[in-house]
Amino acid sequence: MCLGIPGRVVEIPAGYHDQIALVDVSGEQRKVNIGLLEDDPARPGDWVIIHMGFAVEKTDEAGVAAALDGLRLLQRGDRP
Repeated sequence: MCLGIPGRVVEIPAGYHDQIALVDVSGEQRKVNIGLLEDDPARPGDWVIIHMGFAVEKTDEAGVAAALDGLRLLQRGDRP
């Protein structure tokens, strides 16, 4: 298991060969490599889980909520 941060794809700028996307992460846009998702490409509006600058999987709103809950637990130092 890895620590993943959820984000929503905003844009896939031209000239990056569909490898880099602008992703909104908690209100801040970041460049994220989406090349690992070539079997199920990310599109604007999709939610992704990001680890070390790479989108490692697509998810839905329930997955986003679960990821954020896990991050909140880590922040508090609680164990599930």
